[in-house]
Amino acid sequence: MIVKGVAEALSLPGEQAVELLARLPESQWFDRKSGRIAARDLAQALVAFANAEGGHVTVGIHSGRVEPMDAQKLNALRQSAIDFTAPTVRTRFYQIEVDGGAIALIAVEPGSTVHETSSGDVYLRVGDESRRLSFAQRRELAYDRGAEVFSATVLDTAGRQDLDAEAAKRYQQAIGASSLDSMLAARDLIDYQGRLRVAAWLMFSRHPGRGFPNAHVRLLQYQATQRGTGAALSLLAGHDVRCEGTLPEQIERASALIDQWLPRRQALAGDRFQDQPMIPREVWLEGLVNAVIHRSYSLQGDHIRVELFPDRIEISSPGRFPSFADPNDPASIMRYARNPRIARAMAELGLARELGEGIKRMFNWMRERGLSQPVYAQTSSHVVLTLFANPAAGATSLPRAAAAILELMRQAGTPLKTGEVAELSGRSRPTTIRHLAVLRQEGLIVWQGESPRDPNAAWSLA
Repeated sequence: MIVKGVAEALSLPGEQAVELLARLPESQWFDRKSGRIAARDLAQALVAFANAEGGHVTVGIHSGRVEPMDAQKLNALRQSAIDFTAPTVRTRFYQIEVDGGAIALIAVEPGSTVHETSSGDVYLRVGDESRRLSFAQRRELAYDRGAEVFSATVLDTAGRQDLDAEAAKRYQQAIGASSLDSMLAARDLIDYQGRLRVAAWLMFSRHPGRGFPNAHVRLLQYQATQRGTGAALSLLAGHDVRCEGTLPEQIERASALIDQWLPRRQALAGDRFQDQPMIPREVWLEGLVNAVIHRSYSLQGDHIRVELFPDRIEISSPGRFPSFADPNDPASIMRYARNPRIARAMAELGLARELGEGIKRMFNWMRERGLSQPVYAQTSSHVVLTLFANPAAGATSLPRAAAAILELMRQAGTPLKTGEVAELSGRSRPTTIRHLAVLRQEGLIVWQGESPRDPNAAWSLA
């Protein structure tokens, strides 16, 4: 991530700016190119950044060496987006004078549609590289890219006076911007007329709930493994809280409550037993942050819900995975940010990791602790992440087939009839019954029914 990098370089004298740009690590938002690069080839990087979250490209620094360019070469690079990208990538071109010529610094704004090079290729910035997308990937990206438009929408009735001075100052200092306006412009949080975008309002407004009343996190805790309804509702008194404020404040307030409410247990750490949360903090925090960053803020009828049960945490976020993402294999998700300006700001504030990489880490953390892997599910309008506190099926002494059935039941998240378990597991009914008996004997599942022939009888997790 770039912290006090490009924005700071723009406020420095030429030689100091070049020195800073030469040592910045290449990342999701920053790339360096040789001064010998052709304007046509530069278009690949411009397209990749525009299709992701925007970023900056420095041209004229290679392997730590400065390669000054003359006016003719600089002009060709300045025209690269116009001549070799479609639709034209929006850029801002800065020229930094050095001995023998100048280098270029190009700010790329995130696009509201899919951009391609003049040769018809589509690239996406993923980490520190620009990846060429396959036909299927670019088609699916085109289907989903329109959702980004909302966070870029400008607010005609909002102005600088509506921003929380401390919140904005914190981000200004994080990126090394010299002023509030330069910070907002550098991260495309205002349009060319200086009007605030929705992303700026959600990140820095004094009252972000005005106009977006459901842009908050609701935290609930239940005393039973099922929510229940009516008189049987298992919600704990006083444990239904709405965490409001700027998006960073929502994360801070929600995580503080989760730390306080989440049940703890004795677990061996090194050579001694210690109190530890039933689900690792880094896992549920990753899920919470991802929900806040990547929810669909255009769906204003609902909010993010974090629900704590004795055996699991469920995090529900409005919106769906992009079409090219498989929720059954979330570890393989390519980088995609529904709200690129929010994602970048959160990362530069130290609150977020790269999408995909963070999900992979969640899976690794749960595996290292012997817990069931995270489970993602999609409804017509939500993504739901479930984090189980149960040991992974493979971490027990269960027969492999019984362990597989237990994992299926955990992922289903609802009581299942014997026939449904058999269908899901792909096993015969007699074999399924035998494995269910093993799980019942181990105290891992329970049978709920009025009689052996009850047609509504079902198995549920203990």
